[in-house]
Formats: sequence, structure tokens, C-alpha cells
Amino acid sequence: MSKRPTVLCFSGHDPSGGAGIQADIEAIKAQGCHALSVITCLTRQDTHNIFNISPCSTETIKQHAQTLFEDIEIDAIKIGLIGEAKIALALSEVLSEHPDVPVIFDPVLAAGGGYEFASEQLLDTIKSKLLPLTTVITPNTQETMRLTETSVWNNAAHIFSARGVKYTLITGTHENATAVTNRLFNHNKLLTEHVWGRLPKTYHGSGCTLASSLAANIAKGLSIEDAAYKAQDYTWQSLKNSFQISSGQAIPLR
Repeated sequence: MSKRPTVLCFSGHDPSGGAGIQADIEAIKAQGCHALSVITCLTRQDTHNIFNISPCSTETIKQHAQTLFEDIEIDAIKIGLIGEAKIALALSEVLSEHPDVPVIFDPVLAAGGGYEFASEQLLDTIKSKLLPLTTVITPNTQETMRLTETSVWNNAAHIFSARGVKYTLITGTHENATAVTNRLFNHNKLLTEHVWGRLPKTYHGSGCTLASSLAANIAKGLSIEDAAYKAQDYTWQSLKNSFQISSGQAIPLR
């Protein structure tokens, strides 16, 4: 019996099913991998915005992760919504115990509707505790600016690298341009630049979809460059074929 690659996801629960842990599971399964899930936060949200979050206890998060690691060989880790600084610290403790497992970090700092997740304390903890343990970070341009305080992307990649990140995939979804340009860096060296047609809608869970499919392809043994391209292509197709369940953001067809 062949083993299916596994991805452990630390993410929030979105009751609308567009983003968060459900998006992770759907995207990972679509790549032929199996998703394991540890919930970091419960959210009250719809397809328009988030209204509040309820962080889970750090002890519960660590216990759930430990139980999975003791039983299952985990091939990659994906981190999404964290919610508060003490959860970021707890995650860093978990990751430190498993240094050989690649970590893909989608730094969710704000919702599409404007809800802010990230306090200064959380940002500081991400910079000092999580970035040194990250294999690939997948920020959009707004998240990049908040974490590095620069809009020059190769400078931002250098800052991420100086804090311990091995690869940086900066997505251009929030740029004011007719196309979306995604740039993959190793340290401050630009490895690839892929341009995708800008689609007409706004989407719920696009960042989750990208990071989770990237993690799954890394779990399957692909190189970072190949995994990044396949994840971008899969995400773009998911958005192109998205569907509506309300008047809010469209749901990617994962």
C-alpha cells in the first residue's frame, strides 16, 4: 500500500467554507495529498468580512499537533491564520521540534473586508519566532510591506532572508495592475516571475488555496520552483472557475 503525502495545517475555521481550514483541506486533496488539521482560531465571518475571532488555547493546539506527530509521518506544514502572539509562540515551539519538515507560511494579517488580525505584538512574534523556521512565505504585497516595511520586493525578500526565511513568494494580487505578477525569491535573488491574467471578481480563500497547494506539492517531493508554479496555476484555475454562494466574494472551485 503506497503512502499518501501529508500536510499538517494550522489554520482558522471559516464557517462560510471559503477560506481557512476548509480551503486548505480542499486544495491539498486536489493535489493528491492528505490534509491534517489543527484549528488555531474560530472565526465569525461570512463571504463579505470577518466580525470577530476566538483563538483556541495554546495547550490544545500543541497537544493536537503532538498527537499527530507521534502517529503520522508529516511531509509538510502549512500555517495560515494565527490570531494572537501566544499562538505564534506555541507554533514556533512545535516547529522547533521538527526542523526537517518544510514550513509554508501564509501570513494572514487582514481579511478582504478589512478586519485586522495582527497586533504589533503578533507581528513582532512572527518576525522573531516564526520567520526563522519558515521554508517558504507567501505574502501579498500588503502583507510584505507590513512585515518588512518596504515596497521594493527584492529588498523585502532580503529582509525575510535575513530573518531566516529560505524562499519568498510575493503575490501581486493587491497591486494596481492589469495583470498579477508573482515573484519567487531565494534570499534576495529572483528565481522566477510568473504573470497571470487578472480575473474580474474578488475571491474568498485565494491565499489559503495558493499556500496549501504549494505545501502539498512540496510534500510530494517537487522542487520549490516547480511546486510554486504548479500551485499558482492551480490557484488561478480555481479562481477562474469560482462560484457564488452569496453577493459577497466568490468561492474558488478547488
